[in-house]
Amino acid sequence: MNFPLPTLTAVSAAHPWTYVIFGLIGFAFGFTLEMSGFGDSRKLAAQFYFTELTVLKVMFTAIVTAMVLTFGAVGLGILDFSQVWVNTTYIWSGVLGGLIMGVGFIVGGFCPTTSLASASTGKIDGMLFMIGGFFGAALFAETEPLFTNWYNNAGYYGRLTLDQVFGIPVGVVVLLVVMMALFMFWGAEQLERIFGKKDLSREPKIRIVGAGVLFAAAVAVVLIGSPTVEQKYAKVKFTRTETIEQLNADPIVNTYTYTADQMLEKRLVHITPAEAFKAKYNQIMNPIYLDVRPEAEYNLYHIEGAVNVPFERLGEIVPLLLSEPPANSVFIVMGNGEATATKAWKFLVGSGVTNSYILEGGLNNWIAFFGTEEQALQPDPNAGDDELAYIFPAALGSQYESCSPSPIEYAELEFEAKIVLQLKRDKSGGGCG
Repeated sequence: MNFPLPTLTAVSAAHPWTYVIFGLIGFAFGFTLEMSGFGDSRKLAAQFYFTELTVLKVMFTAIVTAMVLTFGAVGLGILDFSQVWVNTTYIWSGVLGGLIMGVGFIVGGFCPTTSLASASTGKIDGMLFMIGGFFGAALFAETEPLFTNWYNNAGYYGRLTLDQVFGIPVGVVVLLVVMMALFMFWGAEQLERIFGKKDLSREPKIRIVGAGVLFAAAVAVVLIGSPTVEQKYAKVKFTRTETIEQLNADPIVNTYTYTADQMLEKRLVHITPAEAFKAKYNQIMNPIYLDVRPEAEYNLYHIEGAVNVPFERLGEIVPLLLSEPPANSVFIVMGNGEATATKAWKFLVGSGVTNSYILEGGLNNWIAFFGTEEQALQPDPNAGDDELAYIFPAALGSQYESCSPSPIEYAELEFEAKIVLQLKRDKSGGGCG
């Protein structure tokens, strides 16, 4: 039985120097926090009295700068935003958590990261706040099962960004957020002048130049725009490693880079019904079967466990595919034949959904492989391209015998394995500065 284990390359192991970069970024971040006065609880709390709004100005400067650079790089084709982890949205738990943290910020004068910066410079209040934060995290971990259903489901929207919420281009969102931030900067200075008796004439003039540059950069992001799915698809590259065994000698390992179209031409993404079936019982991967046919055809016949997502609605689930399934998920796209499944595969690949494959020959080939002895299914000589090539006595969905082949009966299936797990951007932490 050909049942190989897929490979998952670890970037950190292949490039250990990345740890040095992470360390330098962390050092620069901590240095910036302390330099900005974020290690002083009095300075942090002063923003709530409108006398010192450095926190707001520094944080929003970081946000809009990162936003402009990120989506500028996306528009220029340097960065694939689909590979950037976006924290999933939980509205109500987020609102409650924000209120709790906000009250703690006002009372304690710190947020989690600034308490670390304060503690690292020997400030006792920062140390105590940090200890309290650890205690709160431990308490949450111990009590979370009591409200896990509400916590994980109330107001859940998955990977959600503002351009999706308002249905406007990403560049316009960037411009609007930058304009809002600039207005807030101006408003913050006026509040500092009124409540903090701050002399604005002594503020450096370069801040006005910085605001102009930031606005111009946001306008440039709008003009550059975002690449289409087709444009992103054209830039996708796949790396495949092939091993040639030699008699009485070390094997020869060759690494090749292919475009997405070359992967299709060489049929390196077309997996046989045998491999698609065996994937279900491979504990190292998490196969997700995507049936992209119309609902009526899905109801007529489909593989057990397959999820029906008609091709026209495929874009609706891409945010979920990018954020929710675990990193070892493999997406097996299927239609009646290969035409619609191939279009769906191109769309998924162009949208950044890694580990996507096509069921070779579609469901017609699946039935031909597993349903040869199923007398209820008779060939349909009048079937056209990408149509079901069988006549079904009733719309039984996944109740036909061939929809769920016996793992015992087909335990010794032989196939040429093509599934190779690619590295997927997994969850990362986030928080305030």
